[in-house]
Amino acid sequence: MLAKIEELLQEVGAMTAANAEELEALRIKYLSKKGAINALMADFRNVPAEQKKEVGMKLNELKNLAQERINALKETFENQDNGAAELDLTRTAYPIELGTRHPLSIVRNEIIDIFSRLGFTIAEGPEVEDDWHVFSSMNFPEDHPARDMQDTFFIESHPDILLRTHTSSVQSRVMEVSQPPIRVICPGRVYRNEAISYRAHCFFHQVEGLYVDKNVSFTDLKQVLLQFAQEMFGPETKIRLRPSYFPFTEPSAEMDISCDICGGEGCPFCKYTGWVEILGCGMVDPAVLEANGIDSKIYTGYAFGMGVERITNLKYKVKDLRMFSENDTRFLEEFEAAN
Repeated sequence: MLAKIEELLQEVGAMTAANAEELEALRIKYLSKKGAINALMADFRNVPAEQKKEVGMKLNELKNLAQERINALKETFENQDNGAAELDLTRTAYPIELGTRHPLSIVRNEIIDIFSRLGFTIAEGPEVEDDWHVFSSMNFPEDHPARDMQDTFFIESHPDILLRTHTSSVQSRVMEVSQPPIRVICPGRVYRNEAISYRAHCFFHQVEGLYVDKNVSFTDLKQVLLQFAQEMFGPETKIRLRPSYFPFTEPSAEMDISCDICGGEGCPFCKYTGWVEILGCGMVDPAVLEANGIDSKIYTGYAFGMGVERITNLKYKVKDLRMFSENDTRFLEEFEAAN
């Protein structure tokens, strides 16, 4: 075996390669699992005991030398490639084209910026949540349809663990560790078990808001939402609030804005009503405050929630919701001016 090792030491010491492909072939020949050096190491158990020390030292010397030669040749090729790149006279004189922000990121950041100037701070939470924070703490009854598998992605091995269906779970986490005044917005991705189409997807993005303090009223909510709508869609924007129902707010409302295409006169986009729905809102139900450790006899609050895709659709007139997740560069390049 010593003779074979000496022979390989001579070969490895004189090893050269003209290119990266030849170098890879040499690495496979000597250092791969089926290479010459590994074959010798596998045969080492047959070496007589009195020769094991000497043979073992020679084997290590061979392996180290082979690795050093391979690394040295590899570094040589990399340096050659770098030099060629620096002297590439065929390279375009124009700068490398930069990417653009995704339209959802543009609108999400704009929403956050508006509410930040109104005194709201950002709160975030996990996308994989438990039933308490998503449903029970938000006053969802045990038999509420939203708990059904057709709407929610549950973790099969843990029936109380699910992908959150709204970012209200973040509001719950904030309330259980904080005392009023609380003024937060909760942006994030949410999941619902829905068929994917031009108007629905199994995941989308929300921004929800929560304000809890003494003497908070529906008037405060209306004024904040009016300010948001006029900042987002223009100073001439009008809003209207329609009675609705949500388990976690009472009273509840859905908010419409005047159509910014027809100015409220009526057009196909607003279905000739002059109004377009953008979000849901309401006063926080006292049961929700109590469930999260806040005294509803002292404090009141309001909450609201909007889909980022919905706002983006209204702002940029994107008709197909699937465009936001297909990564079509032709679509994304349309938003370069908005960055």
